[in-house]
Amino acid sequence: MQETTSVDYNPADIPVVILCGGMGTRLREASEKLPKPLVDVGGKPILWHIMKTYGEFGFRRFILCLGYKGDQIRRYFLDYREHANDFTLELGTDAPPQFHKRGEVDDWEITFVETGLLTGTGGRVKRVADHITTDTFLLTYGDGIGSVDLDGLVKQHLASGLLGTVTGVHPASRYGEMHVDGQQVTEFNEKPTLATGWVSGGFFAFNRVMLDKYLSDEPELLLEKKPLQTLASDGQLGVFQHEGFWMGMDTFRDWTELNGLWDTGNAPWKIWSN
Repeated sequence: MQETTSVDYNPADIPVVILCGGMGTRLREASEKLPKPLVDVGGKPILWHIMKTYGEFGFRRFILCLGYKGDQIRRYFLDYREHANDFTLELGTDAPPQFHKRGEVDDWEITFVETGLLTGTGGRVKRVADHITTDTFLLTYGDGIGSVDLDGLVKQHLASGLLGTVTGVHPASRYGEMHVDGQQVTEFNEKPTLATGWVSGGFFAFNRVMLDKYLSDEPELLLEKKPLQTLASDGQLGVFQHEGFWMGMDTFRDWTELNGLWDTGNAPWKIWSN
């Protein structure tokens, strides 16, 4: 974890934009009937895990960019109290359910925005601009989780004065790494983390100026192409270096691995207590 400058801010005021509209075609085995953000890890949608991570740092305002099967995401949260609590329902009357509090209910404010079925990631962010009313906002994808120090990310971003900050992570190799001595393998690592090089971990902090200066109304606009490339070439994109756990749920293999970590009690991203 890198050292950050002390900057005062209130996480409860900062909106977190989550891209939830993709089709998840590479995860078809698990997402054919569900939008990818609702694919479960340990019995809960990966979107829930992402929001719980932000919630643990005090962030509570979420803006969900919906697209593919977005109605299911709406319904999940409309029914959230039923999922989270015990309740009594009198079927012979018109009385509403009587909830019996089973645990702490997440104090989240969630704005659901339909951003189109085939809209690019940049286009989706542009379409929720009216709901971003603060100078600073956070952004992430609905399919990646990690033990990212989100407080550190925001503090570094605010102290830098830059328009954007991206969390850099070390990618994990898809292939077994071998240490070889002559014709003998001396060490074999199934899926090592590459210590050299950085890739985007998808946890961003932005100044709102970025919305008007670097995004357009083109529906096919991809955030990862011209907007971020131009932001970087203009010297306005910082990197928050994250050395800990991070993983994108891109394939069936990733989904299986994340569930295995959760089921064995070894989920590094679980920083919340309830």
